[in-house]
Amino acid sequence: MKIKNFEYAKVLDFAQQVSYQSGQVVSKTLAQDQNHSLTLFAFEKGEEISSHESGGDALVVALDGKGEVTIDGEKHILKAGESILMPAKHPHAIVAPERFKMFLIVIF
Repeated sequence: MKIKNFEYAKVLDFAQQVSYQSGQVVSKTLAQDQNHSLTLFAFEKGEEISSHESGGDALVVALDGKGEVTIDGEKHILKAGESILMPAKHPHAIVAPERFKMFLIVIF
């Protein structure tokens, strides 16, 4: 697995590597193969990823704003600097009550 869409050997503000866009959830894939997925997300206020299940454990690292993560029907609020693990094969969803950026690491 190689990292793409990211400059090598340069100090960057990680949260600024994906931009908010009105009415959208924006994603930027940094790496993906059959074992791993590394993706940055920017949710405009009110946007969401509806409930679904993943074949892998998914770690959400909040980078900016506030997000609401629901796992097995239980809601959790994440703020910048916080994280939560969404276990494989459990229903989960993410909604942005305000603008929200996150880094998602999935291990299959």
